[in-house]
Amino acid sequence: MIREATHDDFPAVVRLYRQLHPKDPILEDGADQAAFDEILRTPGLTLLVLETDGVVVATTYLNVIPNMTRSAAPYAVIENVVVDQTLRGTGLGKQIMAATLTAAWDAGCYKAMLLTGSKTPATHAFYRACGFSPDAKTAYLAQPGP
Repeated sequence: MIREATHDDFPAVVRLYRQLHPKDPILEDGADQAAFDEILRTPGLTLLVLETDGVVVATTYLNVIPNMTRSAAPYAVIENVVVDQTLRGTGLGKQIMAATLTAAWDAGCYKAMLLTGSKTPATHAFYRACGFSPDAKTAYLAQPGP
């Protein structure tokens, strides 16, 4: 079952994010819970989760962004795509990505984008199989200084 995350999904989403970014610090100040709660209550931001046997095993984060071009059609940015490491390669990722793209199209988005820092060929093959083109645009990334 794929659905929007609820407040009770916080521990499961954090568990998946630890698999995605294992070197991220564990936040003791509740900032991660506060960000999660803000995402849940902000229109245009959607955390989707995929449950198997009552356990959250995958998640994506869909950001629908208003836009003044393209007939004022919004666009989507997808972030934090993760499937439980024990279940990768089982088709769950394609299921949640299909639902994420459907949500973007249902919101009237004219495009959906994502970035990956992965150099793993299987990751790139996965995104291509989900309908993403690595050749459609060029991405540039700026980050704050050291």
